[in-house]
Amino acid sequence: MAPALAPHSAQVGDFALTLVRDSVYWWDGGALFGVVPKTLWSRHTPADELNRVPLAFNCYLIQTGNHTILIETGGGDKMDPRARERAKLPPVADSLPEVIARHGIDPESIDIVINSHLHWDHCSGNTVLTANGAAPAFPHAQYFASRGEWEHAHQRHVRDSVAYIDANYDPLVASGRMTLVEDGHQVIPGVTMHRAPGHNRDMMVITAESRGQTFCFLSDLVPTAAHLQPTWVAGFDLYPLESIDTRTHWLTKAVNENWLCGFGHDPGIAFTGIAYHAKTIFAVNQTAR
Repeated sequence: MAPALAPHSAQVGDFALTLVRDSVYWWDGGALFGVVPKTLWSRHTPADELNRVPLAFNCYLIQTGNHTILIETGGGDKMDPRARERAKLPPVADSLPEVIARHGIDPESIDIVINSHLHWDHCSGNTVLTANGAAPAFPHAQYFASRGEWEHAHQRHVRDSVAYIDANYDPLVASGRMTLVEDGHQVIPGVTMHRAPGHNRDMMVITAESRGQTFCFLSDLVPTAAHLQPTWVAGFDLYPLESIDTRTHWLTKAVNENWLCGFGHDPGIAFTGIAYHAKTIFAVNQTAR
């Protein structure tokens, strides 16, 4: 049986899950949907007058009884004022620990932070800027990220170097606070990081399994529910054909094994099951039990 659904919380076996939506921002719809014509994607996600669509910095908390795990840390405090204005964000960001505290969870209890990949919109809340440089936003946590992704971030490729901000991770690596891992790394029993290439070479999806139930954070493999259609690939994806194959693989597992899933950027859905669909191949299944 799939776990029961609730607006911002769910239970998977012994694991309590909470969506922490860092904030909602607006981004170019053409970039989000790549070669998909606007006449198609705008039926699902209407754009504003500047062709922007709403997205969310979605972070997930997993409370296991022994650990409080945070997956992703959102947009952080490193966007300049013009960038914040372009994204329809307020001039000053709320700190992620403050947002977490509003959910009734002590941010000081977070002892593990997992980054699916190191693009700015998934890990900028790892650190906060101080007069002495970038400091951990979660001082009691050990951070985890893909080694291949960290290595790629430092290649400074012209295609995607703008997506990486070293202050989000290099101080943590240098201090030993961030562990760089390979495909299949088990952070704790039941919580595993899996390489899922397509968006970039070494992005990870994260699964949390307890008592035969599974939650999967799909990150930018499936950034929103509209991207459940495998061929609707974002213009950001470095390897679009691989995105289609990888997405199909993980969504097929999600359907067949009755998983609960979370999207990287959907502004409306916190948790959902996945179902087969005659037209789009996959679709949300909010009635799954």
